[in-house]
Amino acid sequence: MDLRKRALGLSIGLVWGFAILLTTWWFIIMGYQGEILGNLSGLYLGYSVSWGGSFIGFIWGFVDGFIAGVLIAWLYGVFSKMLYKKKPST
Repeated sequence: MDLRKRALGLSIGLVWGFAILLTTWWFIIMGYQGEILGNLSGLYLGYSVSWGGSFIGFIWGFVDGFIAGVLIAWLYGVFSKMLYKKKPST
């Protein structure tokens, strides 16, 4: 069975995007300075620990997660075919 690349990409993309969005909101609501989370600004262009930055982080996280999901599904298919080759019938 092969994993569907777009489905896994969408799933991981949404989970990672919402993780960044909700974590940023949590930091803002709780009053944290966001020193650790602020390091994402070096990775995601335009991201900051702010309300607007959380939506930019969601978009970047979705794209990042989507690409990771597609790569994971593709690698799963490659390794699955390599490791579990069907034996010829006699």
